[in-house]
Amino acid sequence: MDLSIIIPLFNEAESLPELKAWIDASLKDFTYELIFVDDGSTDGSWDVISKMADENVHAIRFRRNYGKSAALYEGFAAAQGDIVVTMDADLQDSPEEIPEMVRMIREDGLDLVSGWKQHRKDNALTKNLPSKLYNWAARKVTGIHLHDMNCGIKAYRREVVKNIEVYGEMHRYIPYLAKNAGFSRIGEKPVHHQKRKFGVSKFGMDRFVNGFLDLMSLWFLSRFGGKPMHFFGASGILMFLIGFVMTIWVIAAKLYHQAHGLPYRAVTDQPLFYLALLAVVLGAMFFLSGFVGELISRSAEGRNNYQIKERL
Repeated sequence: MDLSIIIPLFNEAESLPELKAWIDASLKDFTYELIFVDDGSTDGSWDVISKMADENVHAIRFRRNYGKSAALYEGFAAAQGDIVVTMDADLQDSPEEIPEMVRMIREDGLDLVSGWKQHRKDNALTKNLPSKLYNWAARKVTGIHLHDMNCGIKAYRREVVKNIEVYGEMHRYIPYLAKNAGFSRIGEKPVHHQKRKFGVSKFGMDRFVNGFLDLMSLWFLSRFGGKPMHFFGASGILMFLIGFVMTIWVIAAKLYHQAHGLPYRAVTDQPLFYLALLAVVLGAMFFLSGFVGELISRSAEGRNNYQIKERL
């Protein structure tokens, strides 16, 4: 089978028949399966999917709303095609982009192709500007130069989706997860973006705050997830040394003033002393946190799960 098209959805009943017809018309030269993942819809989306089900249309239904990452995780697990494509169900992603994305993987040797909505049809204040800031931060942190990290339409080699784990709200950073798993040939294709035809967006402004926090989590885990002592230990030692030097300074300054008959304050009357004490305590706590992190890391079940490309 050429393709697996994974479509996570939540309350998109009106869009589904038109979306399926659009996909069928766009992919006549491919063999493919459609995998709808109903993320706890309450508007009759499942009834619509059930009527479309056949040997090429498969569906997964959650008992409640878990989020897009959970839907993609289950879709990736079920996918059987050589190339896996993800797209949203709201008709804003065009399936006509898929053949070129597939060509880029097959002929250009890419592991992942991400869409780039160059000309968004969303509200400029609530979507466009925050999206630009979010993508700028993502490029700086991940080192992946994509203009639209969170674009819904993407194409992957099957090996990519079978070797990454999408959880929480990490669907925004699948290219970064792929890069950390060793799939570094990541490309981008400008795609046409349509206005939403039915319903309303399921994402609010809070996604940008959550997205930034998730980005920091991913960055930390990729850099120090297997060696937490390198972060907490180094930070702890630095803070401890700063506090120690400040303490010596306060004491030495008092002794100097005493020896030369100059006015002086008691050590405990000086704010610098308490800052030094705080730095020493925090340094010790950070260092101990590093030890605890190492114990957890060494006991983790997947500590020796490595991405092996091939064997001879």
